[in-house]
Amino acid sequence: MTQIADMTSHPAADKRRRLPSWARTLLGGAVLWVATVVTTFATGNVNLVPTVILLGSFLVPVTFVVYAFGRADGVLTPQRIFIAFVCGGVLGVLGASVLEAALLRQPSGLGYVGVGLIEEAVKLAALWLLARRLPRYTTRDGMVLGAAVGFGFAALESAGYAFTAMFTSNGLSLLNLVETEALRAVLAPVGHGLWTAILGGALFATAARARHGRPRLRFSLGGWYLLVSLLHALWDAAGSIAVWLTLVLTGTQAQWTLIRLDQVPGVTQGQVHLYTALTWGLMGLDALLGVVILLVRRRRAIAAPTVARDIPPVGRPVPTEGTW
Repeated sequence: MTQIADMTSHPAADKRRRLPSWARTLLGGAVLWVATVVTTFATGNVNLVPTVILLGSFLVPVTFVVYAFGRADGVLTPQRIFIAFVCGGVLGVLGASVLEAALLRQPSGLGYVGVGLIEEAVKLAALWLLARRLPRYTTRDGMVLGAAVGFGFAALESAGYAFTAMFTSNGLSLLNLVETEALRAVLAPVGHGLWTAILGGALFATAARARHGRPRLRFSLGGWYLLVSLLHALWDAAGSIAVWLTLVLTGTQAQWTLIRLDQVPGVTQGQVHLYTALTWGLMGLDALLGVVILLVRRRRAIAAPTVARDIPPVGRPVPTEGTW
């Protein structure tokens, strides 16, 4: 019995039983967010609204940062990942706001494409700015640092959407805020973080083969940029495409007539269900395609030989491309 007690109290056994730090962060943050939401509903204290917005918007993105902290090496230090998350996210949303206000003044069918091109460009520029002095570059590191920039962008964007959703024609709506945050939290892993991770891997790959290389704007990077921008545009346009498909599949003559007269036609309950299914189906297909692309890129990075560049700091192991 003494031996069993000693084995169960051993530090290694305790470590094996504990959840990883990113999982504890996610679960703990979710509990705090739910507690804050319940308290806000129960007390009607609007001073808690900023806490609800910040917790809900940053929970999933910060969980990734904690995940990355546990895999930081001599190059991707926790400080670099944190700076990429904060500075990259801020630079991204500021650049996107300025460019979209200047270039996308009139709504059009190409607006989704324009948003995708602009937002992916500013995130790529922020990533290049933050990574230009790294001592070495690997595709894996580019994916991690790119995802940090993308998740920083996503957290700030989600906070803005949550704040806007709170204002309705009937006054402030905490329910709208909570629903917006919950939905965006669920979708966050397959949004900006995923797209910028793909771009980050492509950016670092332009320097990974040279001993003293640096990320460069090459034709291959331009191709990945256009692909990621297209994924972004299709994601944003999923609702509009679903409306069009719903009308094509189930639209009546009366509905088409009203549309030609620039009037909004009434819809049936069946059309609402079809629209919802098509929207989620298109977004799911877009997300699946992005995940497959990232996994294929990662597998190729693992298979490709890595060229050593600079001697890592003493005591700080540098993982190979196969370490994830």
